[in-house]
Amino acid sequence: MSSHKIRFDNRRRRVRTTISRVSTDRPRLSVHKTGRYIYAQVIDDSKSITVASASSLESDLRRAKKSNCNREIAAKVGELVAKRAAKQGVKKVVFD
Repeated sequence: MSSHKIRFDNRRRRVRTTISRVSTDRPRLSVHKTGRYIYAQVIDDSKSITVASASSLESDLRRAKKSNCNREIAAKVGELVAKRAAKQGVKKVVFD
């Protein structure tokens, strides 16, 4: 395994351990961004389930995409994941 991958895994493990220790009552918001798309998930680690998710690959967001400006799409993905999490009763999250 490359040293970059080992350092990445160690950092990810350290951050998630800290988050799970600090906020046992709040789910975590995980955001992944590639050069083309953005993904967001609200994850409840105590139950090991994904509460809500959204991405720029969804059909209504893909139709609204007029350019390659990711700011507008990222804002819409954030609003969408917030609405879906609110429907499930999530009011506060911790950012991962």
